[in-house]
This record gives sequence, C-alpha cells and structure tokens, in this order.
Amino acid sequence: MNKYTLNIVLIEPEIPQNTGNIARTCAATRARLHLVEPMGFKVDDKKLKRAGLDYWHLLDITYYKDTADFFEKNKDGNFFYFSTKATHRHTDVTYPDNTYLVFGKETKGLPEELLKENAEKCVRIPMINDSAARSLNLSNSAAIGVYEVLRQWDYPELLCEGKLTKYEW
Repeated sequence: MNKYTLNIVLIEPEIPQNTGNIARTCAATRARLHLVEPMGFKVDDKKLKRAGLDYWHLLDITYYKDTADFFEKNKDGNFFYFSTKATHRHTDVTYPDNTYLVFGKETKGLPEELLKENAEKCVRIPMINDSAARSLNLSNSAAIGVYEVLRQWDYPELLCEGKLTKYEW
C-alpha cells in the first residue's frame, strides 16, 4: 500500500483529450483524479476514453459539482496551484503527503482570486517569456507536476527499471 497520497485536480477542464491523458498519468502513478464541473465534455466522450485507453478501471476518480463542493470535501489537503502567473517554481517547494496539484481550465487557468488567496502555494513551470508560447499543454503540465512530486518521494511503489525483451542489461 502506498504510504503517500497524490491528488490531481482539474477545475473545469474543457478538452477531453487532455483529461484522458491526465487520467492515464494518474493510472500509471496511482495518483487520485478529481474532476470539478462544469466540464467542456461528458465523461462518456469518445475522445476522453480514447486518450485514456483502457486505463479507466485503474483510476481512483471523484467528481464534484463545482469548486466550492471540491474544497468543502477536501479540507485536509496540501494544495499547490499550478499557474503561469505564479512566482514560485514547481521544483522549489516540498510536497508533503496528501498533496493536491490543482490545475485550471485550458483557456483561462485558475481564477486569479484563488491564486491571490493562496500566493505561497502557487507554482509555475518555467518556460520562455514569449506571448506566442503562453503556456504548456495541460496534460504535459500535470505530468511534469506529478513526476516532480514522485521524484521528491523517491517514486514510491513505481517500477524504476525496465527489461529488454530480446536481451539482458
């Protein structure tokens, strides 16, 4: 049993393929997925299922009617808010057990009011300063965040070496 709990929160996701890719990352890492409505798609969306492939049975997934519902039901979490507007790098914080990585919708990100209220817990993934490259894809950002947390935790219960099929290392 994993001694750490990692949670990925998508507030009002809009693109089913991104959510599907993030679901696949959650399945491969045993991270819990939290989806906060309204969403820009239905959970039975074919694009969502295709992106997540056959990993849906491996997910620990919870749905919430809105942001207030999510925070009401998860008061004991250690929240980190990913935003291009943040001033702290995602690698400069220590992620404790029961970490929640919170991501906003693809077109707007997280509400600025939420960011302002949680300034010390807002983190950013460094990238170039160019208006043409406004942000990374949501599923890429989630994967970067997940693997930084897992690196700090020394990849609990994850297989850290592979095997060749025709040869031996």
